[in-house]
Amino acid sequence: VLCQRTYSVDHPGVSDNRVGGSGQFVILGQQSPEAVRLKLKSNGLRLQIGPFSYRLISSIEAVADGLLALYHDYPLVPEEGFIDYTVTISRGSGLHRWTRRQAIFEFDGNAIFVPLPESHAFPLLEWSMNWCVSMHAHHYLILHAAVIEREGCAVIMPAPPGSGKSTLCAGLVHRGWRLLSDELALISLTDSSITPFGRPISLKNQSIDIIRDFVPGAVFSRVVHDTSKGSIGLLKVPKEHLTRIRETAKPRWIVFPKYVAGSTPQLTPRSKANSMLELGRNSFNYMVLGRTGFEVLTQVIDASECYDFQYSQLDDATAVFDNLVLRRSM
Repeated sequence: VLCQRTYSVDHPGVSDNRVGGSGQFVILGQQSPEAVRLKLKSNGLRLQIGPFSYRLISSIEAVADGLLALYHDYPLVPEEGFIDYTVTISRGSGLHRWTRRQAIFEFDGNAIFVPLPESHAFPLLEWSMNWCVSMHAHHYLILHAAVIEREGCAVIMPAPPGSGKSTLCAGLVHRGWRLLSDELALISLTDSSITPFGRPISLKNQSIDIIRDFVPGAVFSRVVHDTSKGSIGLLKVPKEHLTRIRETAKPRWIVFPKYVAGSTPQLTPRSKANSMLELGRNSFNYMVLGRTGFEVLTQVIDASECYDFQYSQLDDATAVFDNLVLRRSM
């Protein structure tokens, strides 16, 4: 089975916000930090991330610091460009402006999540951007899964929290695999191709130090402690991956990873029927899409080899995943 590289075409949900139709973008890193902070505090920072355009509004410094550190290479949406979602991370009102400061996600004027401590503002922004897509982008089948690609073929890695999915994803994208997404697999309803939504990889607790050691020079956001998920650090996406962010990939493997301390790597085939059930459980909108969701998920399963994968060392995991590509080429 060969996987073809394709590129996003004009269809609902794919914004083309190039300046004057010239194919040229202005990136966030070309703006001064002062200009970025001013845009965030006023009419919003207009940012293009894969197929979606965001207007981000916040006066909280941690939000500006995180964006400057991790979104340096992302294009800005021109003032006349279309915006999919406006995300506001505001400060709590009343006494919370001065004591026990809070960060609040607002969408269409409504607070969506419970307020969090202000120090959690940047992870809250990331969770909020995911929420916007998972709740509204029903022109895709959306799975809660990491997706990586090589030679036009994608690995979908669904997994519950604590499985080591993001650690494995972060390791592989720094060993020759391209990041499509760490959290949301965006699957086309017409041809089952996967559209990249490359955003920073969210790492938790000991995984942060594991990737610091595995990827010398890796750029992280400030680590935030005492969240509902423990300590969180967000890892910057390599610039070369963003230059291909409009390049889709075809599903080829579905791998359910599980970190087991001290284990040897074990890649075990699993049934397609059971894998389809698990993918359905990991989808945000499978039930919303009804028959279409079932048919698209069936296409994904039919095109893919399905495995359980147990690992403890990233170098061992890299060898296993590289062997998947070698076997496909034989």
